[in-house]
Amino acid sequence: MIARRSFIKAASTLLISTAAQTSLVGVPNSTGTEVPKLKAPPNSCDCHMHIFDPARFPFVPNPGDKRTPPANAAVPQYRLLQKRIGTTRVVIVTPRNYATDNRVTVDAVAQLGPNARGVAVLRPTVTDAELKKLQDAGIRAIRFTLGNPASAVVTSDMIEPLSKRVAPLGWHVQLALTAEQIVMLADVLRRLPSQMVFDHLGLPSLPAGIQHPSHAIIRGLLDKQRAWVKLSGAYLNSTIGPPSYPEAALIARDFVKAAPERLVWGSDWPHPSEPNNRKPDDAVLFDLLSDWVPDTATRNRILVRNPETLYGFKPSA
Repeated sequence: MIARRSFIKAASTLLISTAAQTSLVGVPNSTGTEVPKLKAPPNSCDCHMHIFDPARFPFVPNPGDKRTPPANAAVPQYRLLQKRIGTTRVVIVTPRNYATDNRVTVDAVAQLGPNARGVAVLRPTVTDAELKKLQDAGIRAIRFTLGNPASAVVTSDMIEPLSKRVAPLGWHVQLALTAEQIVMLADVLRRLPSQMVFDHLGLPSLPAGIQHPSHAIIRGLLDKQRAWVKLSGAYLNSTIGPPSYPEAALIARDFVKAAPERLVWGSDWPHPSEPNNRKPDDAVLFDLLSDWVPDTATRNRILVRNPETLYGFKPSA
């Protein structure tokens, strides 16, 4: 009888332990509590997320931005997301709510340590001394978010002069542009001296998707090894939505087939484009990689090796 009770107790402990591996306490700004079915390889990197910490770093007023900034989206909350999806490296992107005040990003990089890098927002008035300080703080790129001119804090005519400033540092320019803006700026993009990274699958207009001229422009830059693409923002590239985000899947698969060595993945947590009642399930978003990139070696390259190349993380053994 004692032996039987011991067996039952051990079995119960195993079941509880197994359940704990598949479910976690909820993460702010993320739907669901399950962990992804896909296991993240060691040194996996989330290459696109944002920190909002207004208690310590007040937002910069922007009358043109009508979105409500996410709450509970500072470093401690992001660590919960890392625990849930299994990534350990991260690239923090300054959100538009801070304009060109990059202190929140620099502070988050410092909190997260050697496994973190940052993307700043700058204007051409930045000094060489300021660039050096940002470089030392872990910044490796600058971002241009131009989709909504009313809320944009930088302009398209700043892209080329700033690209020339940051290229000697080995930085790239990160671009959140509409499909129409990519077409309009195609000649500028083709002559930039720095690398460029397109956010959220390049954001081609729907339903055109990969048939939109902007996609061909990005593909051409990939072919010339001048650009990278973030496999992120599935919900920004699909009218049908979860769990499969089929329109986004078509775009992602095309990029994976064309240039897997020029792709990285990002969560886009805390999903600032989405209202509180429509936050995506981050486990579902991570599991999309199993569909978009079925080959394990290619998927590991996108999650580990490519971020090491693009952001300068220590190479994995």
